[in-house]
Parts: sequence; structure tokens; C-alpha cells
Amino acid sequence: MQGIKRKIVYVTAYELIAVTVCSGGFVAFSDASLQMAGALSVTTSLIAALWNFVFNMLFEAWESRQARRGRSLLRRLVHAVAFEAVLFAMFVPLIAWWLDVTLLHALAMNTGLAVFFLVYTFVFAWCFDRIFGLPASAQALGSTAPAR
Repeated sequence: MQGIKRKIVYVTAYELIAVTVCSGGFVAFSDASLQMAGALSVTTSLIAALWNFVFNMLFEAWESRQARRGRSLLRRLVHAVAFEAVLFAMFVPLIAWWLDVTLLHALAMNTGLAVFFLVYTFVFAWCFDRIFGLPASAQALGSTAPAR
């Protein structure tokens, strides 16, 4: 699977799992109701989905210009850390405002979620590539088989 279809399937599956996890986390670590936590989760999911789409387009454009093809452990780690770093910076103030908690409390909550999502992003992307094959940008030049 390649192109826009790949990106849509990736983002949809990733964010459905993320909304479930985030809702539980927000309820567990704040006084928020499930409705408030769920609404925040959906909002952060929409922001993350948009960022995911843009980030992966930028990452794959960069990746396609690299001499070395494939997705090494280092490349996967850079992908996951860069993606999460931007979300982290956006979400701390949003969480504080939405849940009416201090910035320090929001920082602590987001740190826990960021650690989870750092691992989740890495594992999800690896599993997705194993199931659907690598995107064209990561395949060896001239390869027609889905490289893994």
C-alpha cells in the first residue's frame, strides 16, 4: 500500500488507539470527567492527526533524498522523537487550560503520555511497515517487492 491511502490508514489506526489511551490517562490523572477527557483526547487527536500527516510528508520527502535507503533503528528513533517533540510543546498548555490544572501538572501528565507515545509511535510504525511493507521512499532503488 502506497501514497495517500497508506497515510490515511496509518493516521486513522494510530489515532483511534491514541484516543482510547489518552482518555483513560486524562481521567486517571485529573479530576476530569470521561466526557471532558474524551473531548480533549479527540481534540489532541485531531491536532496530532494533522501533524502526523504533515510530518510524515516532510519526513518521507527528506528520506527520499537520502543515499541510504530503508529504515534503520536510528532513523525510526529520529522519526518518533521528532514527531513527539513538536506535539509535546503544543499539548502542555492545551492540557493545562482544558483540564484546569497547573502547567506543572499538565507537564507531568504530558510527560507520562509522551513516554508512552514515544514507545507506541516506534512500535506502531514498525508493525505497520511489517504488515503493509515499507513506503516507496524507504524501499531500495529499483525494488518492486515490499522491503521490510
